[in-house]
Amino acid sequence: MMNELLHLDTELFLKINVGLSNGFFDWFMPIIRNMYVWIPLYIFIVVFCIKKYKKTGVYIVGMLLLTFALGDLSSSRLIKPNVQRLRPCNNPELSSQMIKRVTCGTGYSFPSSHATNHFAIAVFLICVFYRQWKAILPIGLIWAAMICLAQIYVGVHYPIDIITGTLLGTSIGLLTYYIYCKIKPAT
Repeated sequence: MMNELLHLDTELFLKINVGLSNGFFDWFMPIIRNMYVWIPLYIFIVVFCIKKYKKTGVYIVGMLLLTFALGDLSSSRLIKPNVQRLRPCNNPELSSQMIKRVTCGTGYSFPSSHATNHFAIAVFLICVFYRQWKAILPIGLIWAAMICLAQIYVGVHYPIDIITGTLLGTSIGLLTYYIYCKIKPAT
């Protein structure tokens, strides 16, 4: 059963990594998965929250930091070192079948920290702002999903890494929203 699941995971990885190959994705996907590209967005969120919501905004930013910390801690520091799954780009069995589009890195693959962190942040922000701004739901989910797809496309994660990171991140986003609701100041 486990071997069949891993085989299916590899097949789906190759369908995305090789099968979706095109010039636009070859240019676009490495950019959107680069964490530095999103720094202006993160700065905007911090400034927006504090400027518009004052004290509550400070709590939102604090909870965003906690959300990121929990996502990164759980995926990078707890799960990856214990599972030790090779990234597809470091898997010698795949080297002749796949396309490496970015530097692979030495870390492990399962779960995807990009997926965990971006879904945690997206879900938390969706929960906080959905009542005032319904468009945040599709925008937040599409943003996080694009980054996740890019991780597979460039060759650094398998689909199961992404799915697990998405579920973990969603859980963390919901948890930190619950905590936020308990501690936020009355408005």
